[in-house]
Parts: sequence; structure tokens; C-alpha cells
Amino acid sequence: MKETLRRLARRYLIDAMSAMAFGLFASLLIGTIFKALGMIPGLQILDTIGAGASAVAGPAMAVAIAYSLKASPLVVYSCAAVGWLANSNGGAGGPLAVLIIAIIAAEVGMLVSKKTKVDILVTPFVTLLVGGLLSVWCASYIGKAVDLVSGLISFAMTCQPFVMGIVVSVVVGIALTLPISSAAICAALGLSGIGSGDPGLALAGGAAVAGCCAQMVGFAVMSFRENRWGGLVSQGLGTSMLQMPNIIRNPRIWLPTILASAITGPLASCVFELRMYGAAINSGMGTCGLLGPIGIILGWLDPAYPDPVTAWDWLGLALICFVLPAVLSVLFTIPLRKIGWIREGDMTLPE
Repeated sequence: MKETLRRLARRYLIDAMSAMAFGLFASLLIGTIFKALGMIPGLQILDTIGAGASAVAGPAMAVAIAYSLKASPLVVYSCAAVGWLANSNGGAGGPLAVLIIAIIAAEVGMLVSKKTKVDILVTPFVTLLVGGLLSVWCASYIGKAVDLVSGLISFAMTCQPFVMGIVVSVVVGIALTLPISSAAICAALGLSGIGSGDPGLALAGGAAVAGCCAQMVGFAVMSFRENRWGGLVSQGLGTSMLQMPNIIRNPRIWLPTILASAITGPLASCVFELRMYGAAINSGMGTCGLLGPIGIILGWLDPAYPDPVTAWDWLGLALICFVLPAVLSVLFTIPLRKIGWIREGDMTLPE
């Protein structure tokens, strides 16, 4: 029973959710970057490309999810329409609606796939019927549930930015290092002020960026003696998830980055008021491809950004995303090495 639950959790909460994040990256996120580049005089065509990429976020997510579940080609292709329907009807909760509905549609589609002589008709029909009905009947309620959770986060962030800065930064940062998708979580919860203009969600997105950067930059710098430049790049611009096998062996190596995120989170929300007005998925990316900071900068370029951007904002971005995670993680590591909680080689990455 436990093995079955573990397998299902990996299939749906790790594989499918990570695939959803890749689908968002390949559509909405890259589309947002193209639209920003399209603001440059003479490059307006890039704005058109970006708008087109962003418009197919739902199909991209659903196809990626079905592919991750190893669905047959006809199921994968049919999930494109399912993704569009789920995302359109899910409102602010579109990404979560796509995740849930695409999984169900793909699994049901696989039950009939290649079981009849008219597979080319039966498989797409069943997949789209199940996904379409769920999109019409359930997606809006999933969206309302996400609105409720997002509203609670926004309210708490507005009332208690210090406490919530710690909570959001630590939790999202931990999710980034675990084999689950922090980017998908941030996208599903809509941790951004884009569209809604919600200042609480914008602050939550900034705190999430702080937590993710603390994990990635922190592990990259404090394990430099073991992993040198290759490790610095692979963790600092790739993912701190590379440290998971080492964390399992010695969970204490996680303390410095978690403590760093508990400091940078409230600094981001209370002192620098770092806000995410880029795509919500950026909030959970950290320094992976520098997409966390890029998301904040793209938000600054949006005409809907509520305030003028000053040198203070740029200073805060540099400190929260790069400088403080590096300095704090090293400072916290020193006493832990002295007392033997972290030993030489504990953070060495596998070849």
C-alpha cells in the first residue's frame, strides 16, 4: 500500500507537476520574455510572437503533463484541447485546473488507447469528452478555490508581511530543492500582482523569489570547496535539487540555506518591498536561468507596475537574489562545520 501511494505521489505530484512547469516555461514564461523584448523599437514583431506563445499556455501544460505520464500519442495530442478548455474555464486557477483535469483525461484516455480497431476515433473522443466535461463542470470551481487560497495569502501578506515573508520564503524555497515544482506551485497559486494588481500576491511573489534564490545561490556558494566552478554554475543557475541525495544523507546541510531564506524573505517583503509583477511562474524559479530576477525586472517594465523603479529597488534585487544568500549561507555554515554537523564532502555532487 505504501509503495503504491509513493508511486502515485511521484507520478502526479512530481512528474506531472514538473512537466506542467516545463509547459508553462515553454509558453507563458518565454512568451513574456519575448513580449518584453518587443518593447524595444524595431523589434515589435517579438511582441506578436510572445503574445502567441502566452496564449497557448493551457495546451502546452496539458501536452507536457500527458507526455510525462507516458500517454500514447493520440492521448497527448488530444490533451492540447483539454488544456485550452481547462485553462480558459479555470480563471486565475487555470494552471491548477489544467494539472488536475489533464491528469484525469490522460489516464482515462490511456484506458481505451489502442483497445479498438478505430483507435484514431475512440481515443481522442474519450480523452476530449472526459477533459472537456471536467473543464466545463469543475474548472471554474477549482479557480474559485485557488482564488480563495490566494486571497488568504494576500490578506495575510498585507497584514503580517514580516511573518508571511518568512513563511512564503522558507516554504517555497524548500519546495524548490525538493523533487517537486516550486514554479508550478507559484503558478497555481498566482503569486504575482500581474493581471490582478494585488499587492499582497505581488509581495508574496517577491518573498518566494527570495526563498528560491537563497536555496540555489546558498548551496552553490557554501559547497564551492567541494564542487568548485562546475558546482557553482550547476546549482546557482541550474537547481539546488542536485543536493537532495546529500540532504537525505545529512539533513543538517539544509540548515544554512533555510536560515538564509528566513532572513531574506522578510527583508524582501518589509524592507525592499520586492514585488513580482512578472509571470507567477517566475516566483518559483529562483536563479534558474536568472528567471526569478528577470521576472521582477520584466514586471518593472510593465506599464501596470504601480510605482517608479528606483536605485533602491535595484539594490534590493541584487542583495536579496545574490549577495545576501551567498554571504548568509557561508556565515551559517562556518559554525556548523566547526561543531561537526557539516563535514568535508557532505555537499559533494555526484559525478
